[in-house]
Amino acid sequence: MLLELRVQNLLLIEDARVELTAGLNVLTGETGAGKTVLAHALDLLLGGRARSGIVRPGASEAYVEGIFELDRPLAAVLAERLPDDAEELILARRVGADGRTRAYLNGRSIPVAELRELAGGVLSFYGQHEHRRLMLAAAQLEILDGFCGPDQVRRRAECAEAWSRLREARAEHERLRELAGARERELDLLEFELAEIEGLELRVDERDELSAERERLRHLEALRSTALEACGALADEGGTGAGLAGAAAGLETLAGVDAALDPLTDRVVALSLEAQDLVSELRSYAEGLETDGDPGRLEAVEERLAGIARLERKHGGTVSLVLEHAERCSARRDELLGAEVAIVAAEQLMAGLGSAHAQACSELRGARAAAAPALSAAVCERLAGLAMADASFAILLGEAEPGPGGADAVVFEIAPNPGVPAAPLRESASGGELSRVMLALLGAATDGSRATLVFDEVDAGIGGQTARAVGEQLRTLAAGRQIVCITHLPQVASFAARHFTIVKDTTREPARTTVTRLDGAEVVSELVRMLGADDGDAAARRHAKELLRAA
Repeated sequence: MLLELRVQNLLLIEDARVELTAGLNVLTGETGAGKTVLAHALDLLLGGRARSGIVRPGASEAYVEGIFELDRPLAAVLAERLPDDAEELILARRVGADGRTRAYLNGRSIPVAELRELAGGVLSFYGQHEHRRLMLAAAQLEILDGFCGPDQVRRRAECAEAWSRLREARAEHERLRELAGARERELDLLEFELAEIEGLELRVDERDELSAERERLRHLEALRSTALEACGALADEGGTGAGLAGAAAGLETLAGVDAALDPLTDRVVALSLEAQDLVSELRSYAEGLETDGDPGRLEAVEERLAGIARLERKHGGTVSLVLEHAERCSARRDELLGAEVAIVAAEQLMAGLGSAHAQACSELRGARAAAAPALSAAVCERLAGLAMADASFAILLGEAEPGPGGADAVVFEIAPNPGVPAAPLRESASGGELSRVMLALLGAATDGSRATLVFDEVDAGIGGQTARAVGEQLRTLAAGRQIVCITHLPQVASFAARHFTIVKDTTREPARTTVTRLDGAEVVSELVRMLGADDGDAAARRHAKELLRAA
């Protein structure tokens, strides 16, 4: 149950607080006073789209908050989403002047989709033109499924899941068929590219190694001659480095004579040994260059580097990217080669999923076929209380293209008057009749639901005794539950358990709308206004009081 609705800076409403009660809550007011603003506020709580320009001029944002009774069943459902000490369910929506919106659950920011899911379980909104939606086959199917009970929700979810998986399997099958159709040409290209890459047997660091080798080969003679010259500079004629060796031997004979000379002797000895090593290594280096002097080696290195560069230009710019391209080509080749096997597997999967979806459709159809006569009877019973006692109502089930909601076509047929053949609602019912049929349908289909029902002038197009019958039906529907009804009919308003009026003050700039709860004489005065009379009109006041007494 909605305990309190608070609205701030939403169009004409600067700040309004509406404390609701169980049963029938009625909101009335002059045309243009702002009744639809409250309807839009409730729609925002349901996760509806925020229209542009709804923030009151001069304000930075609009705010809508609904405080709901948190009974034990609801608390159990929302246990993971609410604090342990939560005593109420508080849903809220902020709409900035820039159009951005935020949603909240008990002060915690949540996605709008989550707000929509939560609010849908505690609040159902039916707008001014909702009866027109009854003409849509999808809406009729939804109402029938609602009457089928909670198990139908599960069945529809299973059917939708089966349909989704079947569509995915069909899409994959089609993709594989297209793949198979063009695979020969693509396979030829893949094989060519893989052969070209695999033929070089690339390594990630090979390019740098080959570049270094190319530089050595290009300067082979200079490297050899320079190394030999260095050998000659370090070695004596015999190649033993006798100069440094003789100096070291001479100094060692005086070791221990002068402490200042001993460290210098050690350094000369070390230099002599290092010179001998250098001579040996330089000679080995020069001899090794002679073996690298294969005249065809430089050409081979240049050719391989050119091949690597060609692949790099074609496939990304580096050897690593070339190798990654080869991996992708290999995977794609395997996929193409396995396409025929995959097609057979996809066909088998489609067959299995098709059977699962058909089974889900069959279960939905069985539940609908069982519920349709009961819903028809319940609607006829309620229509009798809405001044349509002679009307007949029937629900026809037919076959439709399979989809997420099953494979049934539902048509609501009505014969408003005796002797008139039954016909679909969209063809035979007037606006006033549609309003009453919708009320009867909602009353029957939502029987037992705890969600608050909000009606925004669904009584449009009726009056007189019919309007009174609608009021009686709303009061009956409100027994044991909460209904909020925005109405322009005094006959309907007279049945209210709690009555609010919406008044616009145009003396302010911008204009401001206020929402006020009415009691006693104030209710009578509002009914007089709704009857189109002045407050001092005695006859109108008697009529208003009679409406209240009769209610």
